[in-house]
Amino acid sequence: MELQYQTGFGNEFATEAVAGALPVGRNSPQKAPLGLYAEQFSGTAFTVPRAQNRRTWKYRIRPSVLHKPFVPYADVHGAEKATLFRSTPFDEVVTTPNQLRWDPLPIPSEPTDFVDGITTIAGNGDLFGQTGIAVHIYAFNKGMGDRYFYNADGEMLIVPELSGLTIFTELGVLEVSPGEICCLPRGLRFRVQPPAAAGGSNCRGYICENYGQQFRLPELGPIGSNGLANARDFETPVAWYEDKEDECEIVAKFGGHLWSCTSGHSPLDVVAWHGNNVPYRYDLRRFNTIGSISYDHPDPCIFTVLTSPSGEPGVANCDFAIFPDRWLVAEDTFRPPWYHRNTMSEYMGLVYGQYDAKEEGFVPGGGSLHNQMSAHGPDLDAFEKASNSDLAPQKLAGTMAFMFESRYIIRPTKFAMETSKLQHEYSEVWQGLKKNFIR
Repeated sequence: MELQYQTGFGNEFATEAVAGALPVGRNSPQKAPLGLYAEQFSGTAFTVPRAQNRRTWKYRIRPSVLHKPFVPYADVHGAEKATLFRSTPFDEVVTTPNQLRWDPLPIPSEPTDFVDGITTIAGNGDLFGQTGIAVHIYAFNKGMGDRYFYNADGEMLIVPELSGLTIFTELGVLEVSPGEICCLPRGLRFRVQPPAAAGGSNCRGYICENYGQQFRLPELGPIGSNGLANARDFETPVAWYEDKEDECEIVAKFGGHLWSCTSGHSPLDVVAWHGNNVPYRYDLRRFNTIGSISYDHPDPCIFTVLTSPSGEPGVANCDFAIFPDRWLVAEDTFRPPWYHRNTMSEYMGLVYGQYDAKEEGFVPGGGSLHNQMSAHGPDLDAFEKASNSDLAPQKLAGTMAFMFESRYIIRPTKFAMETSKLQHEYSEVWQGLKKNFIR
């Protein structure tokens, strides 16, 4: 497929796959064009202020209500298929203050699609109260075929690490590769294929499931009107539809549980749409990094791509920050991230390359969790190198690390604490730091 995109963040888009499918001058005429059904897809309450209001009108071949009743996913596919994809409350095990780090999860040995390949690592908040996040790893090796998925609990920020994804949605098709991200609105129906539609590709990456307010661009403040992620670089697909009358399965995540129903047609039968509650992708390599050109390392919030606000100004339900290629030029400065104890909780992942604060052990596909007030910072090798290096201008290249940062404690799951991929020796990376104090 030769995919096309519309550009801009939060724009009012209008697109039709068949000419004349969009009504003119109204949203819900007595008879929609071409015999289609009009259906509104709301992402916020109707009365949210205009600047944050999100809704899209869809003009589809059949309305979304046309499916059989949902039943528990475990009743259809077995309990083992529904145990690793979890939601709040994350209270299976007592949450430790220790720093945690994981090796990458393996690609399944059996044929596994995107939904069955999701494993929850950690989370916080209350999905019923619409606060907090969950952190998942997906690892799969086949396409979804006639299966479709939607998440009623939160929007999904997807960060591919191993191979790209083709995501067929009600509002069009996105291709997302490592180094790019995509965000799928709460409730949007979609299916995921490996890059080769016939299957056979191994895919892995990260998901931030956001229960709170939708991700948006952070305010720029003293930075001014330009910098960080530019709105024009976000891409939303044009209309595309699937008119297929075969039996299919729709999997829903609702109230923290997976549900399954059947339908006699594809749910991706939207011929035209207009609005701003949409999926989008963004190339992280277009991020305009801002940094010091005199001394000291700025706070890492300067690398924020997207933010989900909480009820307290300036304190995020979740920030998505990245650490991409950039120049380091600060004088008389320890250039890696400094040692730190933070009121925010930080889950970090690595898409490719090497993170400058960790010389070894933190690899693509892996992750680390440094919770609220848990001390962290450069390992011994990174400290020694940075403390004694020549402070000439330095280019960090070929790297892409990221962070999901939240005001709430991020609680690891029982699986995450018991998997063999947990690095029990992680704390050893700091134990060689010695006393350098001189009176």
